[in-house]
Amino acid sequence: MTLLRHTTADVKERSGLTINPAKTCQPIGAMYAALGVRNCLPHSHGSQGCCAYHRSTLTRHYKEPVMAATSSFTEGSSVFGGQSNLLQAIENIFTIYKPDIIAVHTTCLSETIGDDIPQIIAKAKEEGKIPAGKFVIHVNTPSYVGSHVVGFSGMVKSLVDYFAVATDDKRRTINIIPGWVEPSDMREIRRLTAALGVETIIFPDTSDVLDAPQTGQRQFYPDGGTPVESLRKAGDSLSTIALGLSASGAAARALDAKCKVPCDILELPIGLRATDRFIDALRRAARVHVPEALNRERGRLVDVMSDMHQYFYNKRVALWGDPDQLVALSEFLIDLDMRPVYVVTGTPGREFEARMARVLAGKISEAKVRQGSCADMFLMHQWIKEQPVDLLIGNTYGKYIARDENIPFVRHGFPIMDRVGHSYFPTVGYQGGLRLLEKILDAVLAHKDRESSEESFELVM
Repeated sequence: MTLLRHTTADVKERSGLTINPAKTCQPIGAMYAALGVRNCLPHSHGSQGCCAYHRSTLTRHYKEPVMAATSSFTEGSSVFGGQSNLLQAIENIFTIYKPDIIAVHTTCLSETIGDDIPQIIAKAKEEGKIPAGKFVIHVNTPSYVGSHVVGFSGMVKSLVDYFAVATDDKRRTINIIPGWVEPSDMREIRRLTAALGVETIIFPDTSDVLDAPQTGQRQFYPDGGTPVESLRKAGDSLSTIALGLSASGAAARALDAKCKVPCDILELPIGLRATDRFIDALRRAARVHVPEALNRERGRLVDVMSDMHQYFYNKRVALWGDPDQLVALSEFLIDLDMRPVYVVTGTPGREFEARMARVLAGKISEAKVRQGSCADMFLMHQWIKEQPVDLLIGNTYGKYIARDENIPFVRHGFPIMDRVGHSYFPTVGYQGGLRLLEKILDAVLAHKDRESSEESFELVM
């Protein structure tokens, strides 16, 4: 903590050093995506330590036990490869834990060795280790490149590659790839589509998996998740709406290429305009009318935005996290007349800065946007030291900056390890927008209360 007080405003360009990265590793994202498939057990092809880290990070965020298996590499596996470990693991998992799917993701170690996972899966089939009607899928997720968002995107694309098929039985369903959002957000997306009367296939879907109710009975595989049969039928859907280019774009394009299901890639429906675009895309794709109940929800969001405008106006905001979240959040903040001036993501990719430029579009001339390995929390702190902000929005790792600089802080994104509620209360859609407004207002006004002198400490604000 005290080390932060030695951070200077003198920004030095770095190319080979990351300090407190604004991301985590690929396998965590692949594991989260796999948990959104019904009766699926994620499998970490690497050492026990890697799997323990991935599970513990997800568990700390969702406050739920995260189940996953591991190939348990030893020194011998590191030298000779992990084929025998994975073959034995596949046989043991199907015998003991009885999943419908084993979703294998690789780690730094197995990627460095160069294990050929498709060849190992084929050998497992040949040796009868995969029971009839069961599946083993895979994605390559080396931790030394990309981020958790890249791993999530890769696993979702693998769901398409392994399962989606096109038949002559075309359906009126709309596929929705929700991106890396909370289980509560996936539930809210399902509620919005139901309100429109649109039949959808949502994948992956972690609702009722990582926010499963306490029933008093042990259930190894919760009732949630997208069934395999739905993944197969996705190839016969009318169209696909992918939410968030970074997390969902690859799967949507793969489904279009494989099964000729046209796709529409939108920003996450966070805030007013992004939710409007999502609702309109659903309306056009399914040829339905927007019900008055949703118009009223929208009106309530607009009402609070108008009523509380004086507290939002011209506040400088610093954000960090995942690209899809940052683009949508920045647009919402601009609609509130707030100023997203510092935006940082550790996730690589060529599109993020262009997407941010479209959102900012000359509105926030002083904005600094940075992406990649050296776009980290140290850089964010240097920018804040150089010129302070009024609000921080991001994951738990920003709490040290918030404490050191005495700045209001709204926790949003992944991982959040020191608060609860994010997996139960959505921030997408109009109702999610209302919750975001409440969180921002609470943070800003609580700070105002704390810092007010006695003569300025008011009951009504």
